[in-house]
Amino acid sequence: MRIAIIGTRGVPAQYGGFETCAEELGRRLVLNGHSVDVFCRSSYFQKKVDWYEGMKLVYLPSLSLKSLDTLSHSLLSLLVASRKHYDIILVFNPGNGFFLWLPKLFGQKTVLNVDGLEWTREKWGRAGRLYHRLAARAATKLADVLVADSRLIQRYYLEEFKKETEFISYGAELESGRDRSVLTKYGLEPGEYFLQVTRFEPENNPLLSVRAFERLKTDKKLVLVGGVKYPSRYSREIQAATDERICLTGFIYNREVLRELRAHCLAYIHGNEAGGTNPALLQAMASGCFVIARDVVFNREVLEDAGIYFARDPEDLAAKMRWAIENAANLDRFREKARAITASRYDWDDVTRSYERIFSGLARHS
Repeated sequence: MRIAIIGTRGVPAQYGGFETCAEELGRRLVLNGHSVDVFCRSSYFQKKVDWYEGMKLVYLPSLSLKSLDTLSHSLLSLLVASRKHYDIILVFNPGNGFFLWLPKLFGQKTVLNVDGLEWTREKWGRAGRLYHRLAARAATKLADVLVADSRLIQRYYLEEFKKETEFISYGAELESGRDRSVLTKYGLEPGEYFLQVTRFEPENNPLLSVRAFERLKTDKKLVLVGGVKYPSRYSREIQAATDERICLTGFIYNREVLRELRAHCLAYIHGNEAGGTNPALLQAMASGCFVIARDVVFNREVLEDAGIYFARDPEDLAAKMRWAIENAANLDRFREKARAITASRYDWDDVTRSYERIFSGLARHS
């Protein structure tokens, strides 16, 4: 089959869950004998190559505005892809739902990964939230198949939009630390820091982590990996933190560095609450982290009792961080359970087989 992947920033994966899924899924599809084109945003790649892991990379521009970056690139990508006679176009992000009439017009089959509930994210104003909700509804009418990465998201689409979805979660690779010397660059010691890897947006709660950590009397450190492309008042509050125990690394794209940071942290803070199965949470679990997660149903669906949970309150998170410090010698049972859950339920080969089954079914009926 000829398959196009649209709606991510592109590969190699350097930014988030969509990109990781595009890379892990795309390269496995290539190994299984399929042709895969990944549409990439030109502005995110200083070095551009034609091929990566057997995938053909198609670079197209986007409008460098917060509200239009993703949508403008997806619209242009679908315009190009609709005329190339792909067997399947895999689209990420329900915000692209309005544009699916384009491949439909040319008789192309589309599969849309709905992710979480984009219209609940605080980074959007009223108009943005309305747009994303309406786009998700449009996707239920225009996409040939919708994929939900969470049973709860699957249930939401059925109850709210009266639309069946296919359940396919994300995957994660089991990892272990290999080189502690990587920590030296950041002035860190194994087991002596809390870690959070996230974009600096309200629904991910990195500022809450800062405020909670500031309440602790400890020699431990807080390491925040990430940032935002478009600075906001919220992100600037994080950058303004003066506590010398807080380490702001900026974005880190080196996988080996991220692996070591996860492998040696005392605890990983997962603050995301906007919905769906979060790839960052899965990778923290696969790395054997002790996870302190935001107490929302989507995180409980994945983490279960392999971690502990905090409310959206700095005092509560501070109490959970303090508990982790006091019980540092007894956290291995959580770590082992988290790795076991990941190994049994979140395998990229299983993910690929599930997508391949859907693609094959659509291609046969085209």
